[in-house]
Amino acid sequence: MSEYNSGTVLEKESSDIHLRSVDLNLLTVFDAVMQMQNITRAANSLGMSQPAVSNAVARLKIMFNDELFVRFGRGIQPTMRARQLFGPVRQALQLVQNELPGAGFDALSSERTFVLSICSPLDIRLTAKIINNVKRMAPNVRLQTKSYLNNNIEHQLRYQEMDFVIGYTRFEHPEYQDIALFEDELILVAAQSHPRVLNSITQEQLLAEQHAAISLERFCSFSKPYYREEIAQRSIMQQCTDLFSILNIVSMTEMVAITPRWLAQQHAEALHLKLIPLPWKKKSVTCYLSWHESAERDKGHQWMKSVLSQSELLR
Repeated sequence: MSEYNSGTVLEKESSDIHLRSVDLNLLTVFDAVMQMQNITRAANSLGMSQPAVSNAVARLKIMFNDELFVRFGRGIQPTMRARQLFGPVRQALQLVQNELPGAGFDALSSERTFVLSICSPLDIRLTAKIINNVKRMAPNVRLQTKSYLNNNIEHQLRYQEMDFVIGYTRFEHPEYQDIALFEDELILVAAQSHPRVLNSITQEQLLAEQHAAISLERFCSFSKPYYREEIAQRSIMQQCTDLFSILNIVSMTEMVAITPRWLAQQHAEALHLKLIPLPWKKKSVTCYLSWHESAERDKGHQWMKSVLSQSELLR
């Protein structure tokens, strides 16, 4: 045997010996503590005593040569190393879980609950379609839907308190995955009686008008991408929490607003609105389905992702 092959075999044997010395049950404790970020709640979820979980955490710290968790208020907070480990550990556990007898996902019999955020205004367009489609395919699966995001949404996705987000915003960190669902055309809306805005508008005219927009302080604000520059922000005279309120304000004032065309068309006749093409080359926005990478080995998650990405559902 060559010196190279001998070294390779020795390294593999050393690795195997090290793996056999590891109590893999500790990984389920790590997963629970990461999700709960509280030793007592993790112990309750695992059916273990608090001292047993504390002991397991102490062994995990030795295993990974890192503190993993530090005290934070009444709970604990994961270190950067723990955050890096969470996705791969959860995927490994799910991969094993998937192969256990009776552990697969059967849509017809499952009673699982999925939590989904469909950001405004897409909730108006998609929520009922998604609920009815899931009910048809999996009669006992339950959906909890929300139409807003808060600053804690990344945490909720990471620890699977939230399964999916449908919205116009992409999450920047690479641990969040997404697929593009469709493109929405953007349009400018104004009241039919608006004295200055007619059938077309230039960029200069657009900036000169008073605008109504979704609050730029809101997480994943629909309007924020179109008002990044200070000169554009100065044109905003009204900030609201939803686009339907904006359409109502626009219909009764000389303000204008940027909205998806489908939403404007739904209310144009009732609110006496006119739709004007935007003076931009790119006049569309992409809708994304997003999730955290740690859920990708979960068969139920895979099924729901395929349902949510069906093209016929999005028409």
